Amino acid sequence: MHYVTNKSGYEYLPHIADARFIAYGSTLEQVFEQAALAMFNVIIDTNVLKPEKTVGISVESTGLDDLLFDYLSELLYLFEVETIIFGHFKVNSINMSNNGYTLDGQASGETTDPEKHCFDCEVKAVTYHQLTIEKKENGYCAHVIVDT
Repeated sequence: MHYVTNKSGYEYLPHIADARFIAYGSTLEQVFEQAALAMFNVIIDTNVLKPEKTVGISVESTGLDDLLFDYLSELLYLFEVETIIFGHFKVNSINMSNNGYTLDGQASGETTDPEKHCFDCEVKAVTYHQLTIEKKENGYCAHVIVDT
């Protein structure tokens, strides 16, 4: 697994079988972006990826924890189905609606090329195990475990 030092955005925590991290941000949007970046850095060193392809991401869920789960799961789905390895994330908005929360954003990266990209680890799925989003004094943090 590739570990990235990103003091302001996320940190990895020890876990026996899976990848576990906490994402930080002054806004919910930043926390979601950092969680996506941390998840994809489990897969590959995102610093080598260029934003050649951009896809829109829209997710709606009943709660914030569900929204984060659905957002990260959608990114993994697009990685698998559309064969785009993402390294750049922008969450434009997270809004409360009558049915819960909505997220609007984009993810950018490159078409997956096994000859060009060196994958560190496979992320099979996002889990609900210990998934939380917390309001802190200076912003937010999200705790995530992904199945590897």
